[in-house]
Amino acid sequence: MFDLGLRIKELREEHHWTQEELGKKINKSKSMVSLYESNIKIPSGETLIDLAYLFNVSLDYLVGIDKKEMVSIEKLSERQKTLVHTLLIEFRDDSRRKGLSPRQQDILSGLMTEFVEKSMKV
Repeated sequence: MFDLGLRIKELREEHHWTQEELGKKINKSKSMVSLYESNIKIPSGETLIDLAYLFNVSLDYLVGIDKKEMVSIEKLSERQKTLVHTLLIEFRDDSRRKGLSPRQQDILSGLMTEFVEKSMKV
């Protein structure tokens, strides 16, 4: 059976936050965070959304429906989003040989160039 409290605790600890620090970020007390982590209280839907956003995971992942974490591309440029999507599609192909194909090398090169150029502008 899935343990929501444990998932919240693990995510909190991954971020190196105390229960008090997490509570402040979601406008809850330290004791309420402790109740969530102990599965004594279930967070409201609104609180679950706040937690998912704060931890940068999907609601499905947070509540144990999906075992995969998500990465937000919300603040990326359109070019960066396109490169990330292309990268995901290309690397999902399980039929690849050892090493990177020329296409995969080009995608990674483009991705690195795009992110380096953007970071230099900031």
